[in-house]
Amino acid sequence: MAKTWSAEIQKVIFTHVLLIGLPAVFYGGLLLSGWALVSPQAVVLTLFLFNAVMIIIESSNALFRRFATYPRPSSRPSEQTRSQVKAWMGVRGSECPYPIEPVPRCSFLVAAYLPNEQGIIVETLGHLLTHIERPEAGLEIILAYNTPTDLVVEAELHKLAREHPELRLLRVEASRSKAENINAALDMATGEIACVLDADHHPAADCFRRAWHWIAQGYDVVQGRNVIRNHGENLLTQTVAIEFEQLYGISHAAKSFLTDSSIFGGSNGYWRTEVLKRIRFNPNRLTEDIDASLRSLLNGYRILHDRSIVTSELAPASLKTFWFQRKRWAHGWLEVSLLYQRRLWRSPYFNPWQKFYWTYLLYYCEGFALISLQLLPVLLAAFLVPSAALGQMHRYFLIAGGLSLFSGIYQVLAAAKIASRPYPLAYYLKHILFLPFYVTLKNSIAVVAIYDYLNGNNRWVVTPRDGQSQGQSQGPAPKRYRLKQG
Repeated sequence: MAKTWSAEIQKVIFTHVLLIGLPAVFYGGLLLSGWALVSPQAVVLTLFLFNAVMIIIESSNALFRRFATYPRPSSRPSEQTRSQVKAWMGVRGSECPYPIEPVPRCSFLVAAYLPNEQGIIVETLGHLLTHIERPEAGLEIILAYNTPTDLVVEAELHKLAREHPELRLLRVEASRSKAENINAALDMATGEIACVLDADHHPAADCFRRAWHWIAQGYDVVQGRNVIRNHGENLLTQTVAIEFEQLYGISHAAKSFLTDSSIFGGSNGYWRTEVLKRIRFNPNRLTEDIDASLRSLLNGYRILHDRSIVTSELAPASLKTFWFQRKRWAHGWLEVSLLYQRRLWRSPYFNPWQKFYWTYLLYYCEGFALISLQLLPVLLAAFLVPSAALGQMHRYFLIAGGLSLFSGIYQVLAAAKIASRPYPLAYYLKHILFLPFYVTLKNSIAVVAIYDYLNGNNRWVVTPRDGQSQGQSQGPAPKRYRLKQG
């Protein structure tokens, strides 16, 4: 693992020298030659400004619009009038719009890589068996796992399955991916709703009832809100916890509010089972969830995000683990963006506003790491040649820079307002304080992911659980598998 980590550091140095050092020398040469940097400055600052405006729009929208939760009936005329006004404004977040039909039979599809997740899987299954509301039509839990060797924990799993007939075990032989495990579980799923879960996820008791509320209205996929369970472990897990409140409480929610579309985030997603059996997951994608999301939307299926459907998960507790997880995410998003963007522009299922917004998500957001780096060589060149500094761009720089700073802080404050749980105030203060460093870290990871993509390196390191080694990796998955049921 030390050799792998050393290689990652070398990639960071190489890519940042290439993307910062060389442009700075080039811009400095232009300044010394009497050329102005108005055009590069204007382009970079405008892109920063656009990103800040989008963050402010999303945060404001998610701050004032809510999806329905529990009803609070009132006979007081003033309260009824207030409720009607809030409904008209789209901010009534505490009342269900109308009664829902009985929840049909449901299936949990839990994917696990047991050598890595054997220390947490029994706890997760125990949570699903004892804490989830049971639909009258029934609930089944399918654990689809792969392991290269027989494990002691398998005996415990079989004992648990004998005690709970609704638990079904599926060892997917020769599988090397989550996608293959879930595809195998789909072949035996009998629920009308299928919830895909990672091995560390503990959903709320009413998850299926809330998801069915939307599926019964015609949506095909409902993505819930993921929050961090081990947020108190260290500074990194605290930071990720607040980031997830921003991601699932604001960004995904605003996307759903603004475009009536969203993404499946890999776990805590509730599918109409017949749709998921048509879409399935591609084991050759690094982010099979985003790939499935785009293929679903391109086939006319509807995805919605409801942040009231909460599950907790475990955040990476070390920088190395965080690095390899986020690099896989960035690599996978880039892969999907380049694969589906043109099809999205031609799709009859996207209106012009949705095409614009998804272009922003797929191309702009993925490329922003490169864009953000280009501000540094411009500033560095201006620093090296003070006489030709910002000049007439000074005011524009202050506006764009000030708004970018404000947008980051505003999003954190909005996340605090609509957070799924009461975090200590110190979490938010530290997040704001370390935000520039955290954003720089994520941008560095994204740049290395782009470098790996261009070099054809698509191997990824498994996110370690419970102190497991970080040297495990999974390559391209095989095309066939054998099933062993327990």
